[in-house]
Amino acid sequence: MEIFYSDQVFEGSLRLPAEETAHCMRVLRHRPGDEIDVIDGRGTLYHCVLQEDAPAGGAQKRGKGEEQTALARIVSSETSWGSHPYRLTLAVCPTKNPDRYEWMAEKVTEVGIDTLAPVIGERSERRVLKTDRLHRILLSAAKQSLKGTIPELLEPQTVMEFIAGMGEAREASGELRLIAYCSDEVKPRAFIMNLLGQLKEHAGAPEVTVLIGPEGDFSPAEVQAAMAAGFVPVSLGSSRLRTETAAITAAEAVYLSIYE
Repeated sequence: MEIFYSDQVFEGSLRLPAEETAHCMRVLRHRPGDEIDVIDGRGTLYHCVLQEDAPAGGAQKRGKGEEQTALARIVSSETSWGSHPYRLTLAVCPTKNPDRYEWMAEKVTEVGIDTLAPVIGERSERRVLKTDRLHRILLSAAKQSLKGTIPELLEPQTVMEFIAGMGEAREASGELRLIAYCSDEVKPRAFIMNLLGQLKEHAGAPEVTVLIGPEGDFSPAEVQAAMAAGFVPVSLGSSRLRTETAAITAAEAVYLSIYE
């Protein structure tokens, strides 16, 4: 199933952006009259027919130096397409090798997350993260895994800023806040699957937030601040995991706890 993306949806039609148009018409050689499927990144899948609105084989010809875009007529739509019955935010510290972080972003999107929050820890070795490429990776992974929603990507912030922005915990609403911590020096940790088992007891879509630290782990001060904000220290198992592996393991744990 070929999936395209458009953020330009109108009454009865939509327009593919230039990059998507090039892939659709030049690479895959679609022509006016062909049926295509398009997501809007907010959860809706549109079944469309390409239109010939300009001489360039269905692509709108712009002025000199401008790129071409294609118009499509919307035939029908499906809301909440490829959605999951929970809301998951992963707050993950950047890895020393940025390629590993990008790989992680791709894989957790395939599993199913709603928000990816890059956070800079006190012990983080990488303190700068460019998000432009990450946006494209999230879009590609959403299309590949047949999801109508592209995860929200927050701007990088410190761990302390992220925790402060969470506000008070709302336990009664089915919200669960977890911090994956490698040490028992702050508080004995619970196994993540034992805590996730309680999600099924709540009506509606449970909200889960998981904090994943850098290679040097969170500082005790960060863990204390997280606990004061309602985060529970958890273990992901007996193996020592890389940051990117821990993030994927946490996403899989939430996914499997809901679907088992």
